[in-house]
Amino acid sequence: MKIVAIENIGLTKDQLQTLATRFEDNKQQFISYTDRQESEDSLIQRIAEAEVLIVSNIKLTANVLQSAPNLKFISVAFTGCDHLPLDYCKEHGIMVSNAAGYSTRAVTELAIGLMIDLYRKITPFNVETRNMMGRRGFLGREISGKIVGVIGTGAIGFNVARVLQAFGCRVVAYSRSVKQDVVEHGITYLTLHELLKVSDIVSLHTPLTNETRHLIGETELALMKPSAILINTSRGDVVDQVALKNALESGTIGGAGLDVFDIEPPLPLNHPLIQAPNTVIVPHIGYATEEAIIDRAEIVYDNIIAYLNGQQINKVV
Repeated sequence: MKIVAIENIGLTKDQLQTLATRFEDNKQQFISYTDRQESEDSLIQRIAEAEVLIVSNIKLTANVLQSAPNLKFISVAFTGCDHLPLDYCKEHGIMVSNAAGYSTRAVTELAIGLMIDLYRKITPFNVETRNMMGRRGFLGREISGKIVGVIGTGAIGFNVARVLQAFGCRVVAYSRSVKQDVVEHGITYLTLHELLKVSDIVSLHTPLTNETRHLIGETELALMKPSAILINTSRGDVVDQVALKNALESGTIGGAGLDVFDIEPPLPLNHPLIQAPNTVIVPHIGYATEEAIIDRAEIVYDNIIAYLNGQQINKVV
């Protein structure tokens, strides 16, 4: 059986060799590509003979998957799977498992870090201090005591909520379904519009689906407090990028901390949010910690071993 990793999943050379040895010990052929090629021609060439595929966040179309007649299983080294044609996979009997849970701590910490950075202006003051400038009367804000609206109460959203409670925040939530364990932690579910109106900080932790695409647009941003900040560590297209730019420039909201965008960084110079005021933007690093990458490799390996044993864990399709 041929297992193909079509992109670098963040492992060091030694870690990748260890993974390869573990597969080979199970009598499986393992091929790994350590560069990122996104053209369909390159992807088609790489997956042509694969029965099992490892992919992180490269977009794979139905046209690409059609070129792999032996493909039976995809282990996604990521939580979200909106970059895969899941309907095609379901129709053609290709099982898909993700790496749910690997980045819960990492994304939580970045979301909190973006909140603190915006409130205390850490990034701009780092530059100004190096340019021999002082505080100039600036006063920041504290997270403690704020109302934080968490949109999406899966593993990451719930973890963010619990950490914020430890900071002394009142946490409210919006999600497709009410979860009893979330309620038991003193978190109140509201409608989306109610949450946006009352929150000082809004933190997004929802997957990207047809229903959540542009969940936050012009109408929703207009409901937020002028002092409120928006944090997005989920998926870029959950937010209308142009509407957010306009809201930041007009002062409709107070700021935004963004790890994700409508395209994968590097961003072009003409991207709407490159020059947007009162923002901290980073190039999709929420999941990128040494600890999370090691956890992710273990989940990817376990997914494949389960498949080889006639089982499926972390099932998406």
